[in-house]
Amino acid sequence: MVNFTILAGGYTSFVASYLFNTDTSSLTLLNQSPTGNSPSWITTHPTNKSILYAVNELTVGMLQSYIIGAQGVLTGPVDQTPSGGSSPAFTAPIITDAVAIMNYGSGDGMIIPTTTDPLHFGEGQLITFPVDNGGVSHPHMAVQYGPEIIVPDLGQDKLWRLTQNATTGEWYIQGDIQQPTGSGPRHMALHGNNSDLYVIHELASTLTAQVLPMAPNGTTPFLSNYSTLPPTYPNGSAFAAAEILIPTPSANFPGTYIYTSNRNTGNLDPNGDTIVIWEILPTGAVQQVKQVYTGLDQIRGMMFSWDVDNGEAEYLIAAGYAGTAGVHVYQRINGGADLALVASNTDIPTRTSFVWLKA
Repeated sequence: MVNFTILAGGYTSFVASYLFNTDTSSLTLLNQSPTGNSPSWITTHPTNKSILYAVNELTVGMLQSYIIGAQGVLTGPVDQTPSGGSSPAFTAPIITDAVAIMNYGSGDGMIIPTTTDPLHFGEGQLITFPVDNGGVSHPHMAVQYGPEIIVPDLGQDKLWRLTQNATTGEWYIQGDIQQPTGSGPRHMALHGNNSDLYVIHELASTLTAQVLPMAPNGTTPFLSNYSTLPPTYPNGSAFAAAEILIPTPSANFPGTYIYTSNRNTGNLDPNGDTIVIWEILPTGAVQQVKQVYTGLDQIRGMMFSWDVDNGEAEYLIAAGYAGTAGVHVYQRINGGADLALVASNTDIPTRTSFVWLKA
């Protein structure tokens, strides 16, 4: 038997914790820890899983730190600091003792150093992303790649490449990777010794694959560029693809698969939104394997159990941003080529991001 504690953020004033029992296939709400408003994105420190970072996705955004206790109860905030802008929709720790937070609403982001320990923040550095032709910038993620931080910008159709000045330690934009006009790159993942780049595009609802170009402004052709949309959908549907995950292959799941989420912000299919499963081919291109209908409404965030289960990404948790379907846990089956619903909980109708912990 393996028990997991799962933390879940959302557009409320608390982070919820759940207990998932793999033997009984049950998902039980444990508690709700008060936080600032709209902790829509949460994540743990890379080496100390008792430390949680949370955004407050508000007009005046904030970054908060918490200590995770028994049954997922949070103590804190231990520290908090402004994000430097509005509507921060993503945060991620940086290996060099810092935390990145991206402000979707104001077109900028901060790299915030930690000080005496990972719970306490120093003075952050604000990075404003340039706009072309009177457009807007909507940075939506930050992924560390060696000495770089890559930031998908949904508004500018670019992946910005940040790096540090070797003398001052300040971060700056060294270049970008251009994406298709109007595609709206939202989230990304690297694979194949980090040489292959996969991007989910919100506005076009597409998944692209390409070899990661050389910095600062290299380009490479797409290996594949496919729609994420389900085969049929109701009139009045309005799709906005959201998340992309690539679990590490393992003994029980040797194949290499990508999992992306569709969000129908319009007229919802009675079967709910889909999670799309893709296989990565030896060339680095992808082919679609399965569309899994979930009954969920607008899947914004989902997460695998790989961080805590000895590298075995056996379970996937997902929820909708809207509706009342609550939280679902899926088990990977057929070597990862399919998903089976094994547990659900409707005590809280919506959630937007997750962290897995051993119970």
